[in-house]
Amino acid sequence: MSSLQTPDGVEVTGEVDAEGAAILTPEALELVAQLHRKFDARRRELLQARVDRQVALDAGEKPDFLEETAEIRAGDWTIAPQPEDMLNRRAEITGPVDRKMIINALNSGADSYMTDFEDSNTPTWKNIIQGQINLRDAVNRTISLQQGDKSYELGDTLATLIVRPRGWHLIEKHVTVDGEPISGGIFDMAVYLLTNHEQAKKNGTGPYFYLPKMEHHLEARLWNDIFVHCQEYAGVPQGTIKATVLIETIMAAFQMDEILYELREHSTGLNAGRWDYIFSCIKRFGRDPEMVLADRKLVTMTTHFMTSYATLLVKTCHRRGAHAMGGMAAQIPIKNDEEANAAAFELVRQDKVREANLGHDGTWVAHPGLVPVALTAFEAVLGDKPNQLEKQLDDVEVTQADLLDFGPTSPITEDGLRMNVSVGVQYLGYWLAGMGAVPINNLMEDAATAEISRSQVWQWIRSPNGVLDDGRKVTEEMFDQVLDEELAKIIEPADDYATKKFNQAAKLFREITVKDDFTEFLTLPAYEQIA
Repeated sequence: MSSLQTPDGVEVTGEVDAEGAAILTPEALELVAQLHRKFDARRRELLQARVDRQVALDAGEKPDFLEETAEIRAGDWTIAPQPEDMLNRRAEITGPVDRKMIINALNSGADSYMTDFEDSNTPTWKNIIQGQINLRDAVNRTISLQQGDKSYELGDTLATLIVRPRGWHLIEKHVTVDGEPISGGIFDMAVYLLTNHEQAKKNGTGPYFYLPKMEHHLEARLWNDIFVHCQEYAGVPQGTIKATVLIETIMAAFQMDEILYELREHSTGLNAGRWDYIFSCIKRFGRDPEMVLADRKLVTMTTHFMTSYATLLVKTCHRRGAHAMGGMAAQIPIKNDEEANAAAFELVRQDKVREANLGHDGTWVAHPGLVPVALTAFEAVLGDKPNQLEKQLDDVEVTQADLLDFGPTSPITEDGLRMNVSVGVQYLGYWLAGMGAVPINNLMEDAATAEISRSQVWQWIRSPNGVLDDGRKVTEEMFDQVLDEELAKIIEPADDYATKKFNQAAKLFREITVKDDFTEFLTLPAYEQIA
């Protein structure tokens, strides 16, 4: 156990060894304290504004493009020039801050790598601190790993590193300032920045971030103000920090221009975070009897509301000189089944070809084996160009009605219900055991995909249109029966530890599904159950 030096008012309750103390320096903790004292009240106000907007939506209000920011949308402005190592992002790989994952992702041949403290990471204190240690070693080019007879180390050509901190809704309960828990996102970003910005500059790169879960341009303004403060504190030029914003909420879809504008000195673009976007649509309109979505597997990027959202993202980004990044195809390589593996790769190829033809400048994959598929799809459209910012889509118009034309609404099937319950319980069980990205049924599941599963079940129970294709209404009693049956299948091959976690997960999954108040994020009550 290390003796940690902390500034006045700062308390770290999580265990910290000597390696952790090298990360949690007095300078880093002082920055965290300054950011909390200066900005946390605004963060909490913005979270309350989300609650207030939900009340309005439940009363029948529809989101729309803001009248008060019409001049920004009409204005002729662009974001600041982008760094050289962020101009080509045709294939981005994503994954948690696990040591092996970091090495394999940096070596994968992808143009960039989004390493994740958020949806694909369980934020145990151990994972958070070890993740920061892993990233320091990666930036210093000293990261390595020995597992049995296998050695992992960095090669000569590495992907550009981008870090995703936690969203505004998540706290870091192991660090308090003046008795209050710090924002998880502020903690992740500030500690990474202070630890690595000097070495990153020597490497010819910079502190680059992905910003998740935003719902309003004022949330982007908060991040921008935090970046300004951090750069002043670190003594680096303004604009050194660069950030890509995930447009993964229905509310943010109406404010893409405004979000880019708020971050224009620090922005590199927007990303179509498809899975959380679907979840957001269900969450925000879950009490609207006219809004119900069919089985999860049928809600693809080819549906009207999803295509409209992606098209608007491309048009907005390219008008402002920003990258329009495509989303994640959840398929992963399938071992020992060549036919199934070929089918999975073909689905990924089709998805990436669609994105490239629409105008995206790059895309995401979840596995190193899929990097060549993404690169090939984008090279076929872009050739030797690093991006296609010149594709402006001036003749395309996306309206409020396009973004709110949700569908398909049917079929809802028993198989779809069972899949949602099974995936939700399995993922939560792994999450509670410390694993935030899990292959289930040959798909890479993370918090975003699990959120779709549980929110659909919640809505199907409550909506008069939550009816199976055989005519049966989805009810709490039906859900309980399916939950019991699917849980039995899950725990049958599991050991005692896994069985305990899956039982714990099933209890939590039921609690948030049957209660009438919608739980904003399943990770909020789950976070209370981890160390």
